[in-house]
Amino acid sequence: MRVVRIRGQLVLFHVLTLSQYLSAREDQTAISPQNCSLRCVLQGGPDCEYCRINREEVEINHGVTTFGGCIPLPCSFFMVGQDSVCKHYTHAPRDITIEFLADQNPEYDNIIVSWKPSVYGIGFLRGFQVLLQALGGSHTACQLFLFQSNISLSASHAQRVYQSDPFYNLDLGSRYVVTVMALPAPVPEDSKDFYSRKDFSTQTCPKKNGLDHCKTDWYPKYTDVQQIGPDIIVTFNLAPPLLGIDRYFSKCYGDGLKDYTIKPDVTRNRTHSSYHLEGLKAGSNYTCEIAADQTDAVRKVFNVQVKGHKRDTPLPLATWLPVAAALAVLLLILLLAVSSRKMCSHWIKRKEVFEAHPVSSGNDESASPITRVTPPRLLICYCSDDGPAHVRAVMQLATFLQQYMATQVFLDKWDSLRLVEDGVLGWHCRRIQESDFVLVICSRGLRRALGKSEGGTSTAVIALIGEELGRAKATGRDISKYMAAKFEYSEEEDIPLELGFVSRYTLTRDLPLLFSHIHQVALYSPGAYLQIEHITQEGSAKQPAWAALEWSIHEAGMALSNHQESSGGEQDLCDARVGV
Repeated sequence: MRVVRIRGQLVLFHVLTLSQYLSAREDQTAISPQNCSLRCVLQGGPDCEYCRINREEVEINHGVTTFGGCIPLPCSFFMVGQDSVCKHYTHAPRDITIEFLADQNPEYDNIIVSWKPSVYGIGFLRGFQVLLQALGGSHTACQLFLFQSNISLSASHAQRVYQSDPFYNLDLGSRYVVTVMALPAPVPEDSKDFYSRKDFSTQTCPKKNGLDHCKTDWYPKYTDVQQIGPDIIVTFNLAPPLLGIDRYFSKCYGDGLKDYTIKPDVTRNRTHSSYHLEGLKAGSNYTCEIAADQTDAVRKVFNVQVKGHKRDTPLPLATWLPVAAALAVLLLILLLAVSSRKMCSHWIKRKEVFEAHPVSSGNDESASPITRVTPPRLLICYCSDDGPAHVRAVMQLATFLQQYMATQVFLDKWDSLRLVEDGVLGWHCRRIQESDFVLVICSRGLRRALGKSEGGTSTAVIALIGEELGRAKATGRDISKYMAAKFEYSEEEDIPLELGFVSRYTLTRDLPLLFSHIHQVALYSPGAYLQIEHITQEGSAKQPAWAALEWSIHEAGMALSNHQESSGGEQDLCDARVGV
């Protein structure tokens, strides 16, 4: 008898477990909005359980004021004759997800938003409002969804998934933020307890359509460098004919700057073309790039090592003796110049920091990513005139570079003792000397600081960098130590003229290219693509530091747009940060 009772209990347990499982599966099915009228919702019709409400119907039937295409409705609008219920509100929804819809439009993305309601206050829940905004843009869209007025929701409804209608025509490669609010809610909605937000990025053009269908993102994936005697021949793949690209340019940095313009003959080969790198010196290493000859084209970077080639006949003695004598005289002059500079540096110590340590040559073996035993050091200069939000964005960038891009970071705010001992300018001088790379964050405040007659620390630092660049270009040395960057809210004209010849990046879009520059590694090679975790589009979405960086840049852009002309009173200060 006892065995039968135990078996009955086991059967009952399995039945209850199966019932709970089926109930959970049913709750996880996303509920899509119905197409019904506002009158049906207010009257509590059985066919109006979860309805979409358009703005025009609300304005015509109830005279409710809208703002920005959205409908902030008061509680009394939903609870007609139930004023006591308006004293209660529902907490913010949870588990917001974004689903991309398949479509044939190559220029835009379409999405659907889904979420779960909060269990707190769910008995008073009467609907949701979904707001979509473009970060840094003017695109906004809003949708309103209501339950019928006499519906009774229980705690089990908090496990259901509700969906929005599709949001259409979102620009590719853009960032958006979606806000889901539980209704009724306070108006204005000044508390984060009643809404949840999620920011996301739409697909890039190459991800959605393939690289061969995106003109602004296309770049040569394949490059092959061959040396035949003294000739350096580069072969690369051509853009598809549908993109309409018929000209290319190439640059090489190392022993001076070399420019090349390529006009392929597609009648001979429609898929690949070759060109000669002329004027390169034997025994030198060069960093070269090639891209389509169009504005903001993506550049493919590759390295060229020019090997020395033997001459057919040896030079006669009468030829190399004068050359050896000239070299000896030149060496003597250089030794005298170095000795003179050392004597001057005994009396002028700060000037020696910049003159005795010029930019490292691209041939320095210590700069090779293969032989480096310590992480590279990157000096970041920026101007604080754009306000505290801009400073926070730069600090978030320095934090991200240190945590996820294998760099050693020196910050003035982290080195306050040295800053007091050396002074502001002395600290900058020493850090420029010690750094492997220098990155200048260009902004509107920096441009204004350089335009002031009285100058300041930022003016002095930019002038010193410009002087170093001028000497490097005059002597044919590598200038890859210096880079310029801007956040998305800055303009191209914010980049000083002194930095016109250095590599420039837009952050955070070009973080992989910045990684490639700092660590001197190629992101692409024939048949392969190097993906660095944490700075790819997929890996970065999992990192709180990436989200903090993106949000700080967005906040700085918003603050800058609200305060375009800040009044004086702040001292010009170009804070230098070494991030690697």
